[in-house]
Amino acid sequence: MRSLSLLCLVVCTLASTVLGGGEAPTQGAPTKGVFEWTSLDPLPHEEIGFAGSFVGVHRGGLLVAGGANFPDGAPWLGGAKVWHDRLFVARRDADGACRWLSGRAFKLPRPLAYGVSVSLAEGVVCVGGCDGERCYADVFLLAWDPVAGGVEVTPLPPLPRPLAFMGGAAIGRRVFVAGGQESVDPASAGCFFFSLDLSQRGEEGFCWRSLDAWPGPERILPVCASQSDGRIDRFYLFSGRRLSASGKTEFLTDGWTYSPESDTWTPLSPVAPGGEPRCIMAGTAVASGANHIVVFGGADGRLFGRIESLNGEIDGAPSAAKEALRARLNELLRNHPGFGRDLLAYHTVTDRWHRLGEMPFAGPVTTTAVRWGDAIVLPSGEVRPGVRTPAVWQARSAPVGSFGMLNYTILAIYMAALLAMGVYFSRREKSTDDFFKAGRRVPWWAAGLSIFGTQLSAITFMAIPAKTFATDWRYLTMNMTIVLVAPLVIVLFLPFYRGLNVTTAYEYLEHRFNLAARLIGSFMFILFQVGRIGIVLFLPSIALSVVTGIDVTVCILVMGVLSIAYTVLGGIEAVIWTDVLQVVVLLAGALISLVVVLFFTEGGLSGLIDMAAAADKFHTFDFTFDFASATFWVVLLGGISANLISYGSDQAVIQRYLTTDSERSAARGIWTNGILCVPASLLFFFMGTALFVFYKSHPAAANCTLENGDALFPWFIVSQLPQGVAGLVIAAVFAASMSSLDSSMNSVAAAVTTDFYRRFKGNADDRTCLALARWVTLIVGAAGTALALMMAGWGIKSLWDQINTFIGLFTGGLGGLFLLGVFTRRAHGRGAVVGLVASGVVQFVVARYSTVSFLMYTFTGLVSCLIIGYVSSLLLPDKNASSRGLTLWNYRGRNNLG
Repeated sequence: MRSLSLLCLVVCTLASTVLGGGEAPTQGAPTKGVFEWTSLDPLPHEEIGFAGSFVGVHRGGLLVAGGANFPDGAPWLGGAKVWHDRLFVARRDADGACRWLSGRAFKLPRPLAYGVSVSLAEGVVCVGGCDGERCYADVFLLAWDPVAGGVEVTPLPPLPRPLAFMGGAAIGRRVFVAGGQESVDPASAGCFFFSLDLSQRGEEGFCWRSLDAWPGPERILPVCASQSDGRIDRFYLFSGRRLSASGKTEFLTDGWTYSPESDTWTPLSPVAPGGEPRCIMAGTAVASGANHIVVFGGADGRLFGRIESLNGEIDGAPSAAKEALRARLNELLRNHPGFGRDLLAYHTVTDRWHRLGEMPFAGPVTTTAVRWGDAIVLPSGEVRPGVRTPAVWQARSAPVGSFGMLNYTILAIYMAALLAMGVYFSRREKSTDDFFKAGRRVPWWAAGLSIFGTQLSAITFMAIPAKTFATDWRYLTMNMTIVLVAPLVIVLFLPFYRGLNVTTAYEYLEHRFNLAARLIGSFMFILFQVGRIGIVLFLPSIALSVVTGIDVTVCILVMGVLSIAYTVLGGIEAVIWTDVLQVVVLLAGALISLVVVLFFTEGGLSGLIDMAAAADKFHTFDFTFDFASATFWVVLLGGISANLISYGSDQAVIQRYLTTDSERSAARGIWTNGILCVPASLLFFFMGTALFVFYKSHPAAANCTLENGDALFPWFIVSQLPQGVAGLVIAAVFAASMSSLDSSMNSVAAAVTTDFYRRFKGNADDRTCLALARWVTLIVGAAGTALALMMAGWGIKSLWDQINTFIGLFTGGLGGLFLLGVFTRRAHGRGAVVGLVASGVVQFVVARYSTVSFLMYTFTGLVSCLIIGYVSSLLLPDKNASSRGLTLWNYRGRNNLG
């Protein structure tokens, strides 16, 4: 370990000389320009505003209801506190400006304030609250009707007990309420935790559940929010205050998180953005980006403590001294500087706080920050003790910064190089054998790197580090199964594809079963690949757009058009050699990024390992028999199935086997890919863990507005690597996406030309087939690009989950069809087709009605097709049934075809 650490230290020292670095990236410093603030129209006809209002958004309308204030003067001047039932509604104009609807008599059922409000699709759920005499258990829904211009108030089941001054948030359609007090006087805090699930209506309607509270102090005025921890959405509870046993107020700085999945609480790091724990009671928070919670303002309790002490002195002082003490108290209240303006950010994965900066106005407390369209809105609230504001502020995410001219130049040069490679190889594309098989002149090592590059893709490059950053190493086994699968592919599948001299894998299905099996298999592959093109184009574009500033549409079009151009020109040969280039650059970029992380990590490699191990980030094996989560058995079965399908029945991969000069060379290419997958997987998994350590050590370097968690690694590349180097790596990420696209386009062209046109045309002229192949490449690429543009409005959280779900659902049965042909002698065409169709039904049922992990979809599809297809072959007669010498047990090569 010491020698390895020393080696890394030497590498890091050399890197620091080259990179000119060494200074920790923005550690503890506020991130500038995170939000851009604008002032909206204030609450109409109100000069002082409200504290404790219910705030929410529904059907495009901003609702602010109820609240309390001092309309007759400040409390230190004798003004009385008044509770209100008014309800204000604002809409955005076509230009995005806020306009309050005036002259409308919107009202709550009663004057009310200091409850909890959360925004759902059904409306704004308002929970509890109080007036000057008592707390209430009332719960109701405010639904805005933009057409009729009215607000409908619908009663919901009341809380199990009256509560006010609590916190709350929603996860999906489940509302959570934590803390609070049951009565106005005495105002004692409680450890209350309730939930209302509006997605589960029982025989008697909806009902509140009383849940186990956090194992910490009771509290009022906590800060609550819901956010993803990288795996599931959780409820978060921070700070607040309570009365201690001595009767003095205790200002809390702790944090807790609740998992709805396991119904358990976990303690968090204290609220300490600068290292010193602080109270943020009565602040408001929203989920921001993929894994951040942003807290707006809050009271730290220092002035509250002085006010409380003075009130105590007044109560115990003789009559002669009371007047002077009251004067001191009033002076303190009049000169109160206002509640905190700080913007704080908490990262749910690294469990770290940091300060983002300041709000350009006095921070309001006892209000609720809500998302209104693409902005966060803070309406009204209390800015000083007894002082309200009618102001409404809006925050929008600021641009993340420029990608840089040097990076853009590198990106443009890289793209031009890819196009030039297509032009160069176009001179060799004289026939369909050249276009689909590269004339069998590709060296085995290039074929192996191309297989690796096709399977790697930009999704893997970004998704594995993002997944490992958020979770642990449990998915590693899935990647490692290629070592188990590679010899099976070489023994079971390669001899058939090379020996039969096929152009597509689906030709084997006709030889083994019948024409229907070939056509159905090929057609399923074509549909899958068109969908895959859309996903592989769209998902990386989202992440790349965020970190580079290039519009998503532009990203999609650039990758789509360029990959179409060089694939149409250069065929499979251009595809393979561009794959080789992007594999080299991507792996180099990952290694450089890892060196940078090590350089900024205290203790280098050993320090990184120690920090990651302390957080259990290297956890790899979970041997429990739970098929709903990523246990070892799920990952193992899913990985073996997925790799068998990819390397045994995916035309995009199999086509590489056919580009070498011999079966032996093809086998060496498969082993090249299999062996390379091991260190590459370790590199990408370790990169995700390294990013966890980096952002845990330097929380201010994270971008709290990145909505796509898979943009984490690209963001690190752009923000931490030098100009030029970052441009080259991001260019390679673009190219990695294009590597998967070009493979899909060329393989679909091969399937359409070979399995449909040439199969039915018979003596089709090769020149005509080559022209058709180029047209099909163009059309398929354009269709996939169009699909990606359509997908730009869809919300997808995880590239890794999405691509594995897609592959599992749509390729499992096809893989089972090939295994049915290779392994069984009694299976015939009719039974095989029945098995394939039935597998689709099984997949629908599994995905819709079971809790089985998406990683198992490939396994369930493969096994169901294999079993049902075999049983159907035994039960259904087929006069043409024959294994034709094309199974593992009786294969004798091309001679079997007659």
